[in-house]
Amino acid sequence: MKSTFDLMRVWAMLTGVVLAAGYFASVYAGVAVSEMLPNLVTAIGGFELFLFVQDLWIKRRQPNG
Repeated sequence: MKSTFDLMRVWAMLTGVVLAAGYFASVYAGVAVSEMLPNLVTAIGGFELFLFVQDLWIKRRQPNG
């Protein structure tokens, strides 16, 4: 069973994908885009990047074998 933290990462990833798709759909359709939308996508992407690097760091510190 996945931990709550792992599930939060999945929801953050899905939210980022939906927001990015909404942004590009709005730009393509010529609709006025809120200035907050790119900031949200960037914030979620930064959060995911931080968690990815944190996982790499934790795995690197674990003994092999």
